[in-house]
Amino acid sequence: MDIKFFLIEIPSIFLHYTILDLYLFDIISFNMKKIQKSIIFDMDGTLINSGNIIANTINHVRTNTGLKAMEKNYLLQNINNPHINSAEFFYETDNFTDVHTELFETYYEEHCISDIVLYDGIANLLETLKDEFIFTIATNASTVFAIQMTKHLNINHYFKDIIGADKVVQAKPHPDMLNALIDKHHFDRNDTILVGDSHKDLISANSANIDSILVNWGFTDHEDNALETVLELQNKLLEWKDT
Repeated sequence: MDIKFFLIEIPSIFLHYTILDLYLFDIISFNMKKIQKSIIFDMDGTLINSGNIIANTINHVRTNTGLKAMEKNYLLQNINNPHINSAEFFYETDNFTDVHTELFETYYEEHCISDIVLYDGIANLLETLKDEFIFTIATNASTVFAIQMTKHLNINHYFKDIIGADKVVQAKPHPDMLNALIDKHHFDRNDTILVGDSHKDLISANSANIDSILVNWGFTDHEDNALETVLELQNKLLEWKDT
């Protein structure tokens, strides 16, 4: 056999297959990355039961501005009501003032991790699905408080990013937070879903042009189209993953 075959042809063949293999590997890797879907979670009322601290903080502001404390369940039922002026409803004023903000933030910072728990099943859901999805949080709480609370409950490491209302111009029901996460991390809107417990969440998801799932273990009692258990949510997300 011609020695040139060994010197020229065989190395060329190996080079050809090496380049082809790398090309195919790049395609496979790209598709694997492309199909990984992302879940944006609301925090309060969805992941974390923070009803006590929210009610106590608002009532702290009320009682320090000459108002009577509001009944907890009534307060929480309206915390995510998109049809009310929150300043007027909770503090009987047209707009939040610096006094309201200072009283709220001072009390909340001191107590925000003292009376919170994960909803039953949430820790298991995050652990079970951590390799299936990219997790982020969009919350109307302040970012620094959200990070502090998730660290306290030992779930912060599951989330690629956590963004609060202080990082955008308008909080939910506006889509600013969702758009910020999608743009920052280059999420495909067709492969991104919001999980939340309120109509504010649904409105924000619709405005951001992404899908949403409503859960019914939070602060609002939904009559229709809401999942009742975390296990239902887990199954729903796995079904969505394969669509």
